Amino acid sequence: MFRRLFSTLAVGVAALLLVPAAFAAVSVHVRVEGKTRTIFGSREPSLPVQANALDALDSASLAGEFYYHVTQTSFGPYVDQIGRFLAGASNGWVFKVNGVSPPVGADAVTLKAGDRVLWYWATFGPTGGPPTLVLRAGAKRGCYRVLSQDDAGKTKAARGARLHVDGRSVLARTGSVCVGKHRGVVTATLRGAVRSNALR
Repeated sequence: MFRRLFSTLAVGVAALLLVPAAFAAVSVHVRVEGKTRTIFGSREPSLPVQANALDALDSASLAGEFYYHVTQTSFGPYVDQIGRFLAGASNGWVFKVNGVSPPVGADAVTLKAGDRVLWYWATFGPTGGPPTLVLRAGAKRGCYRVLSQDDAGKTKAARGARLHVDGRSVLARTGSVCVGKHRGVVTATLRGAVRSNALR
């Protein structure tokens, strides 16, 4: 009797010890770009996320103290609001993982450690949603490249983009430009595209 009780307790304790491992979070980079400004994570900080891209938005909302709302639909959960802007008509909230727009809902995209999740406000037209900008450091200090990325993750030089730093705006005619010495972070914008991440 004692042995059976001890064995049962041992199995129960072992099961409890395994539960946290099953729900262990992964560390991913998260950024949220609003209609008129960055809502969270311009420099794409790492956050602990439970499992998927929807969880990444939840982790960002806790870290950045911003509001979001999810509506349950026949297709699954749908993010219809982040911050003050409600989705409607040809506008809405969408996401990318590692630069690609998945063909499934945010709750169905399982994340791996180191993934990059971008949630952003998009206006859709005849050719789809807007490209997203990616800012990368150039070969020389103070130099940067701006890339325009489509939904499939394909990139091209974002010609005519503007880099913003220390109150200045610098035109990148070819998509690459040197801004010289600076103190603050650098971001990029281009008409019709989602603003970039920030770099120092």
